[in-house]
Order: sequence, then C-alpha cells, then structure tokens
Amino acid sequence: MKTVDIIRRAGRSLKHAKARTILTSLAIAVGAFTLTIALAAGEGARQYANTLLTSNIDPQVLAIAKDKSFFEGGKTGPQEYSADSSTIARGNGVLVKRLSQSDIDAIAKRSDIVSVTPTYAINAQYITRVGQKKYTVDATTYDSGVTQTVIAGSLPSLRTSIADDQIALPEAYVSLLGFNNAKDAIGQTVTIHLERTPNVTESQIQQAIAENSPQAIASLATKQTKDAEYKIVAIVGKSATALTATTNAQISNTSAKALSDFTTTGTDNYQQYTIATASVKAGVDPATVKQALVNEGYGVQTAKDLQSLLFTIVNTLQGIVIGFGILALITSVFGIINTQYISVLERTREIGLMKALGMRGRHVSRLFQFEAAWIGFLGGVIGSIVAVIAGLSLNPWITSTLSLGDGNVLLIFQPIPIILLIIVLMLIAMLAGYFPARKAAKLDPIEALRTE
Repeated sequence: MKTVDIIRRAGRSLKHAKARTILTSLAIAVGAFTLTIALAAGEGARQYANTLLTSNIDPQVLAIAKDKSFFEGGKTGPQEYSADSSTIARGNGVLVKRLSQSDIDAIAKRSDIVSVTPTYAINAQYITRVGQKKYTVDATTYDSGVTQTVIAGSLPSLRTSIADDQIALPEAYVSLLGFNNAKDAIGQTVTIHLERTPNVTESQIQQAIAENSPQAIASLATKQTKDAEYKIVAIVGKSATALTATTNAQISNTSAKALSDFTTTGTDNYQQYTIATASVKAGVDPATVKQALVNEGYGVQTAKDLQSLLFTIVNTLQGIVIGFGILALITSVFGIINTQYISVLERTREIGLMKALGMRGRHVSRLFQFEAAWIGFLGGVIGSIVAVIAGLSLNPWITSTLSLGDGNVLLIFQPIPIILLIIVLMLIAMLAGYFPARKAAKLDPIEALRTE
C-alpha cells in the first residue's frame, strides 16, 4: 500500500471521530500557541535590542577599565589592604582598580585609537540661572558615541563633541529653571556651581597657629568655589530606543576635565578614572583592538559584547516561556496516546478485516501513526494561527504600553520557525502514536474479527 494512500485513509478515519480529533488537536494547539508566541517574542526582543544598540551606540566605541574584573562586578570578598589610591571600593567588599592618567595617555597613543575620553568625577553643588532657584545636578562628559533624542536645539553628529562653552540639559530642567518650554531654553545661559574644601597640610596648620592669626586659621577652613557658565545648546529626552533616560547635564570633554580637576586636586581621586571610552579608527575591527588591550591587562567591552549580554537575557526569558509550552505539549502527548489506544480498541474488527484482506502489519502501524501526525498537524496549525492573529492584534497595545516607539513591535512572527514548529509537532505526535500503532500492527486478524 502506497504511503500517499495510507495518509489519505488516515485523514478519512479521523473524520469519523471529529469531536475526539478536534479535542485532542486543541490540546496540542495550546502548546503550539505558547511556543509560537515565545518564538515571536524572542525574535521581537532580539530585534528591539539590536535597534537599541545600533540607534544609540557607535559600534567603533570601546569601554575600557583598568582590569576585566570591572565588567564582572569587581573583586569580591576580603582583599589585602593597600593604600594605593588607584583601587576603590564599590560597596559590599567589591574592589575595582582605576585608570590613571598614564593609562589614558598610553591608550591614546595607539595608532588604531582616535580618541580616549575618561569618565570624569564632577562633584557639582547645583545648577541655576539668574533669578531662579538652585537645583542639584549631575554633570558628565558629553558622549559623542551615543545618539540622543533632541527635543529642542541640536547636537553634533556622532564622534563630534559640543563646544567647551555649551551644555546639553535633560528635559526635566526646562520647567525647573523657569523656561516656558524647551525651545525657550536654547541659547540661554546656566551656571554650575562647585565647591572644594582645601586640602590643608599639617605644616600649614602649625604655621597658622604659630602666627596666632585668626584670619589665617579661618582661611584654611574656607571652601573654595568655582562658577562655570554654559550656553544651552540642546534639550535632550528619552526616546523609545534609548537605553536609559538622560538625567545628566552634559558638557564637553575639556570642560568636564577642568571641573573634575578643580574638585579633585589635592585628593586621592585626582586623575583617577573608573572607566574610559575610546573611539576606534574607522575600518579597524574593534574586536582586534579589544584583544590587544586585553593582552595588556585592561578590561574592555565592545558594542557587540553588550549585544551578546542583552541577547543572553532575552534567550533566557524565551527559554522559560518555551518551557511552559513544552509542558503543555507533554500533557497533549498523553492525550494522543489515550486517543489512539481508544481508536485501536474501537476499530479492532476493522483492523482484523484489513489484515485479512492482505494489509501488512507495518502498513497498519503507519496508518495509526499518520493519524497521530494529522492530529499534530491540526493542533499545530490551529495554535499557530490563533497565536499569529492574537499577536498581530495585541502588538499595537503592547507597543503603546511598553513605549517601544513607532515601528517597533514585540511580537515578530516569521514563517520558517512556525513551519518547523508544526513539523516538529507532527513528529512528536507520531512518536506518541507509536505504541498504539504497534499494538494495532500485532493484532491477530482472526482474533480481531471475532471481537464484538
């Protein structure tokens, strides 16, 4: 008997038990629905994560730390005490080494590096403008390797910094500093105020006491201040494809260094940097530069490394959802086995007649396995179609709720994975129908014909 004829006969046999076939198929459809949604969510999350990186980070930029432990959380547990100012604690016993100015200079001298920008520590007291209240502020170096959403004003293209007298402010400061709207802030001047407690030496104290001068003693405790004025060049906000909301006031690298030097001069933090960013020369593979720096003892992370981290998280979450789908499929497998066993018992005489007319045992076995495959096919198709319809219907709501932005969706359905899923479900169904099919193949035709 030809395989095509067996498949057709299997399909006709299922029509005689429509209710049972549909119910068993629906059990598989639940698993198919879950797995289809999981595959679509995984693909959508990966594409969104890729959009985050390509929209925000220059692929030629490297993040560089003193050693690789920085990107692994730092060295934990009790550590040997060292007075070396290049090592700082990050809390909970975690220690990390810091980059020195000599490290920055050495990296900058490389022929494959265009520029190196350390993360400057700026301890600003407040930001204000004439006639307005004072507000706390975190000032950082403008990152020319990251694309930002500009609400008003303009920012230079990638790899180009803002001018030394310019500042890019977060949207939150617009109303706080008394502007009617973001456009009104452009071109206006704001002031960042810094204070520094003098680093008084013991000899200075003794000299002031020896002079018995109250003014000299008071001057030692007087805080030194610095006001830096900047023109607002842009108001930036969070876009749907931003990694984080912008909360820092951003100034040029030169300005950041000047403010950092003012607040850290005479302290252990002077010219000590937790991390730095480096721009790799165009046409040079960042991975090659990374390996060279790693060989020199530095810790380095590329944009692709960050992408891999995000993908790992997405794959883990996708695996959890797929696990629930597999549990649903395991339940449906027992349903297929039960259905097929019942079918064998109900059709014992029919099986005996087919074998008496010359149908071989392996053909009988294939008949029941193909019936199981049909059930798997129907369940897979039903579950996948329902998942696609539900997913496409919910995508606009999900995009709006999660603020993914126009053109970004969480559930992306691709035909090839769905087709492969249906084929796998058919194979699983055939495996589930193996034992009932084997029982049917071994029935003695004479004994089967005697069955009432």
